[in-house]
Amino acid sequence: MTAPAPRRPSLKRRLAAGERLYGALLRLPSETLVEMAGVAGLDYVVLDCEHGPADTTALQHHLTAAAAQGVEVLVRVGTAEPALALRCLDLGAAGVIHPHVDSAEDARRAVAADHYPPLGRRGFATYSRAGRFGTVTARQHLAAGEDTLVVVMIETERACAAAGEIAATKGVDAVLVGPSDLAADRGFPGRDVVDSLTEAAHRAARAAGRSVMTIVPSTAAARKAEEAGAQLVLFNMAAVLMDAFRSLVPQTAGGPAAEPPAPAARTPLDAIPDAP
Repeated sequence: MTAPAPRRPSLKRRLAAGERLYGALLRLPSETLVEMAGVAGLDYVVLDCEHGPADTTALQHHLTAAAAQGVEVLVRVGTAEPALALRCLDLGAAGVIHPHVDSAEDARRAVAADHYPPLGRRGFATYSRAGRFGTVTARQHLAAGEDTLVVVMIETERACAAAGEIAATKGVDAVLVGPSDLAADRGFPGRDVVDSLTEAAHRAARAAGRSVMTIVPSTAAARKAEEAGAQLVLFNMAAVLMDAFRSLVPQTAGGPAAEPPAPAARTPLDAIPDAP
């Protein structure tokens, strides 16, 4: 039996120390990919319960696989799902990603769902998986809860306008712009408009002392995100794997492998950069 991987400092502490962290965005079920991400040396995985299944039994299996490889887990929940956020944290998630945060009030609700009093309203229990099934003291469990990472998603023009207030909300640790929803909110205006709004939101986040998370489809896009100052680089594994599969398609039946097939005719969705 493989021994559990040694624990590193929390994602929150590593960000505070100035590290740049790399992760993989996965949709359930994908326990093997969780393990592979850890074996490969990634710092974290994001399990998507907004656009993927929100089965907490399956989620626990994925968290167990991650713990065995020493990789931390963030969970993206659906809009206004404080109960799911609580269950994810009780199961041992390192933090929660909250979509569609349009205002400072929305950000305060996200923080309240993820943190214990006095900062938040998270229900307290030490007999959960996060509390090592009751074997830690209340003080230890409270201290561990302080390392919970709260990521808010900015996905509308309204949210971009309020990005400074959202990012400055006490308890918010990082900001992630959702380019797909942002483009949809603006009626798919063109990549330059989405990029401009995204960059403005990122500047506001950095001005507030918060980390920026950026979803990327490739290593080339990751380098651009790094140059732009992203501290949390998140690979969209659907894009990464699809590119890998497409590269395996031969040019002709029985012929040599060729370059990936050309993309289909462009649509307004092609204006979305690195859509999550």
